[in-house]
Amino acid sequence: MPQLCAYLTFDGNCADAMRFYEHTLSGRIEAMLTYGQAPDGTDIPAGAQDRIMHARLSLDGQTLMASDAAGNQPYQGQQGVSLVLAFPTVSDATRIFNNLAEGGTVTMPLQKTFWAEAFGALTDRYGTSWLINGGQMAG
Repeated sequence: MPQLCAYLTFDGNCADAMRFYEHTLSGRIEAMLTYGQAPDGTDIPAGAQDRIMHARLSLDGQTLMASDAAGNQPYQGQQGVSLVLAFPTVSDATRIFNNLAEGGTVTMPLQKTFWAEAFGALTDRYGTSWLINGGQMAG
């Protein structure tokens, strides 16, 4: 069975975002390659040398991948997708929610719902939309 991974695109701040996610989510960056590190002969857009061409973050057997837009087309931002984190406890969900929300925008504070003891939504400082669940309710 294939592994399904999210792949995020940033506008020049991919390295910062992935380091933030590594720290916040207790992950491990396994790859962080710039366009300038691509093999000779690779067509690299002007000004993209220092942008991230590919990054991979390992999260307890799961993977989050990302890159910077090459810069040769306007960056449209991340649209129409949210990353979901489900935690067994409300305390874990609260800690991660608060860390991801720092410098971002909370669109729904953590609160009890009919499906979880805690659920909240936010967009972090890098433009990534997150949905956080904690303490799943039985039923």
